[in-house]
Amino acid sequence: MKKTLLLLLVFTTAKSIGQIYFSSNTGMYVKNEILYVGQDINLSTNSNLYLRNQAQLLQGSSGSFVNSGLGTLSVFQEGTGDNFDYNYWCSPVGNPSGAAGNSNFGITMLSRPTGPTLSIAAVILPAGNYNGTSNPLSIASSWIYKLVNANNYSQWVFVGGASDLLPGQGFTMKGTSGTDPVDPAQMGTANNPGSAQRYDFRGRPNNGNITVTLGAGAATLTGNPYPSALHLNAFLLDGTNATITGGIAYFWEQDKSVNSHYLSDYRGGYGAYAPVNLTSNGIYTPPAFNSYNQDGSLNTGAPASGTGTPIIRRYAPVGQGFLLNGTANGTATFKNSHRIFMKEAAGGSQFEKHTAQLEETQEELPSAISHFKLNAIINDQFTRQLALAFTQEATDQVDIGIDAINMTANLPNDVAFWLQDAGYIIQGINFDTSKRISLIVKAAVNSTFKFYIPEIVNFDAAQPVYLYDAADESYHDLKTAPYLASVTAGTYTERFKITFTAQTLGVDPAEDMKNFFIFQDNAKGILRASNPNHLPLQSYTLYDIAGKTVSFQKNLTTQQDYHFSTSGLSDGVYIVVFLTKDGQKITQKIVISTSRK
Repeated sequence: MKKTLLLLLVFTTAKSIGQIYFSSNTGMYVKNEILYVGQDINLSTNSNLYLRNQAQLLQGSSGSFVNSGLGTLSVFQEGTGDNFDYNYWCSPVGNPSGAAGNSNFGITMLSRPTGPTLSIAAVILPAGNYNGTSNPLSIASSWIYKLVNANNYSQWVFVGGASDLLPGQGFTMKGTSGTDPVDPAQMGTANNPGSAQRYDFRGRPNNGNITVTLGAGAATLTGNPYPSALHLNAFLLDGTNATITGGIAYFWEQDKSVNSHYLSDYRGGYGAYAPVNLTSNGIYTPPAFNSYNQDGSLNTGAPASGTGTPIIRRYAPVGQGFLLNGTANGTATFKNSHRIFMKEAAGGSQFEKHTAQLEETQEELPSAISHFKLNAIINDQFTRQLALAFTQEATDQVDIGIDAINMTANLPNDVAFWLQDAGYIIQGINFDTSKRISLIVKAAVNSTFKFYIPEIVNFDAAQPVYLYDAADESYHDLKTAPYLASVTAGTYTERFKITFTAQTLGVDPAEDMKNFFIFQDNAKGILRASNPNHLPLQSYTLYDIAGKTVSFQKNLTTQQDYHFSTSGLSDGVYIVVFLTKDGQKITQKIVISTSRK
């Protein structure tokens, strides 16, 4: 039986209801608690459901119940209070209509709260007006964009104030200037105290399965589409979502000290979140801020900012937008089963803005994933942060939900883990002291890279962590002191490695690789490899002693003997690396000499 509400009901404790029908001109006010509805919500004309003081709405995950009606849900969220900074958003509501189900969203559905139940519609400034204001709330439509299956900057699509954002589509929006002292629901903070702008999202609450189409190698802006927190681990690792998304979410962060609308002045980038597993707190690495040209390309001549303070990402709060980098063509699906009641808190969910709200969390914190952060300060200008995680779920290949590819691999100077011929900013391994983790180091010009470890979590305090430098075959324990390396212009994939023992470089094959032999025939200018056990190989690479690639061949067929020309190479010491199909490396030093004596 549906429940009919004939007046404004106020709930200040958790409430569970099977199904709700709001008759016209009625309402419900939920403060600081969860409202759980097992099936659908029908909001008749002029009826309202108010979620206040971090109250949230959850709905049942069984069945295909859809919300309906011309009434509205109202829920608050705070974004940056700065005209020059972007937030990435995703609306929890859509435009009420006669048709049931989730519907499109438009910026005209945002309001300025003036009381516990009252709001004034925001002013949507026309194109050419670039600065929004807090009081009255005015939004600069010039900065409203969406991104769908894009692989370059020109594919951002202007939205403005139109209602053409599909459920689950994210959008960008800059903040506001000024202050607004109104505290509409006695929450203890003003609408805008000068640091965070409060918006009232009003519309039909999104519910049920919401799909987002992704393309392989293309970025799509999406986010939490519900009026509750989203368990981001559950979404990223759920079924086919993981194979489509790679199990990784990317979050925009911007240098808040830059007060300019000119793209060439921007400094920002994408931090990466890897959930690792369903119950972990995951790992987040903030971005190395990029500088841009007016056409959206990277400005290789300008310095970049350092990393920011990491934000808790396990639970995405109401309205939070993020990027997905498609790893295959298909659709990712948000489900009610991914929703969770989690207030914004230091250990809960956090919206990316100047100051996070601090409330007590509703769940005990999960155990931390064992990992350490590796910082590289490049030319004393900016910092690239990497994270190496230790977990039994990880393999030596790319792992869904663990390994996060570098979304800004076109930076002229950069550092990343080198995994399967690509750069990653988060890598997971199953810890073994014999493992050697390769880094890719890029330098457009002669540069300095200062490596150090700023953070160690749940990792053996007695275990050394070395950075191996093939330039002089030296080992440096980064847990005791930083290491400053001078790098000539070029790209290096074998010069620097993370190791856990200080041992000389040489072959350390697994038991089934002991009969694989590598030798240099200088008389004929040929490198030979004997493979009597027919190990399946995927690539061969030859590096000089500084780590530069001088020869590379991939897609090797399985053979008993291999021959690679070394004619034309300078005399010296080189490093040869064969990579097996299962990700094992066979590495050996050789000496090339043109002397025939």
